[in-house]
Amino acid sequence: MKQRTILREVSIKGKSLHTGEEVELTLKPAPVDHGIVFKRIDLYGKPELKPVIDLVEDLVRSTTIAEGHTKVHTVEHVLSALNGCGVDNVLIEMDASEPPILDGSAKHFVNLIQQAEPVEQESERPCYVLEEPISVTRGSSSIIALPYDGFRITCTSADDRGIHTQHLMLDIDPETYVAQIAPARTFTIYEDIEELLKLGKIKGGSLDSAIVIKGDKIVSKEPLRFKDEFVRHKILDIIGDIVLAGMPIKAHIVAVRPGHALNAELSKVFRRKMLEKAKSPKAAPAVKARPVETHETTIDVRGVLNLLPHRYPFVMVDRVIEIKSDDELVALKNVTINEPYFQGHYPGRPVMPGVLQIEAMAQAAGVLLLRRLQADEEKIAFFMSVDKVKFRRAVEPGDALTIHVKLQKIRGNKIATATGTCKVGDQVVSGAELMFMLADATD
Repeated sequence: MKQRTILREVSIKGKSLHTGEEVELTLKPAPVDHGIVFKRIDLYGKPELKPVIDLVEDLVRSTTIAEGHTKVHTVEHVLSALNGCGVDNVLIEMDASEPPILDGSAKHFVNLIQQAEPVEQESERPCYVLEEPISVTRGSSSIIALPYDGFRITCTSADDRGIHTQHLMLDIDPETYVAQIAPARTFTIYEDIEELLKLGKIKGGSLDSAIVIKGDKIVSKEPLRFKDEFVRHKILDIIGDIVLAGMPIKAHIVAVRPGHALNAELSKVFRRKMLEKAKSPKAAPAVKARPVETHETTIDVRGVLNLLPHRYPFVMVDRVIEIKSDDELVALKNVTINEPYFQGHYPGRPVMPGVLQIEAMAQAAGVLLLRRLQADEEKIAFFMSVDKVKFRRAVEPGDALTIHVKLQKIRGNKIATATGTCKVGDQVVSGAELMFMLADATD
């Protein structure tokens, strides 16, 4: 895929959300490998800032980048629009410190980009392809990024009371972004407004630029644009904040209650892996899957590690305790207080994140898939999607998590679906339907 810029210069005016300043923002074409760059034309010397994770300063209800005395606040919506529309190279000139909030979505920035007309350039677009799962956790929020041949986001949005829980999965491309994500507006809890004002935030906020949630009521100048508008805006923010990694990404991001701080943590991990890969002269060799002998009814941890590419701290299967058939098995994960995620999830009341229970089901199903292969095949089972997820009770240190998985369908030895259930004792704690893609390990 080629890099893209815009054909012509375009501008838009409006009030900023947090500073309350009036601002004019102008998008200008830029050459190959220029990237996305902000330029503060209101400051002496007209300093420029490139939105990368190393420059992130403030993450309270928005993303702020800073270098020296130069700052640009609330960059996520304009970055989301550019990333969602596939624009790689552009100069963003502003005569104030923050882009206009407009209606609280990315729709007007998308309209501006379409008016400017994206055009292809001569050079190929660089892209970081995630090769192994990564995860970040902060309190009750967590994000896992999984290898995927594309850019997919699965997101669950929820408030502390669980009143407005929403879930959505989308493959992100320009057409989908423009229609399904860009119009989703920002939102806030009514009780948070006073505290944000004390912090010097939302000076330019109003019902023209945000949705307010008050109890079980929605306060808005216009009706909701989507019945699940909140989770769509969370996805919009992820698409904007992931630009901070510095390069387009191929991955499946699975997020539970994300926010700007957690999105930035994910971008930081992506950025580190990009730099490590750039320094490495050669990629690490792929792990070769060893098929389990058909007469075996259990698999010890060495056999699990021979089948799965995962390694500490992301191996969620200790052993397979029963192979019921070629399509069904039961695995075990002993949950101990030594698990690294318990340091932050949560201090004083450690609870296993739900997304890791899903990952445990996915890995157990991966064992089922990979043991069907012949000895000379090198394959990896990539987790593609999850559906009908239910969490029924907390999993705590000391619990022995038994993972029951059953293959439902395999299409052409490339796509497979499975059902999974996690139990502690006889009690079901979680369940899900899973989809996988089998790929050559050397691809």
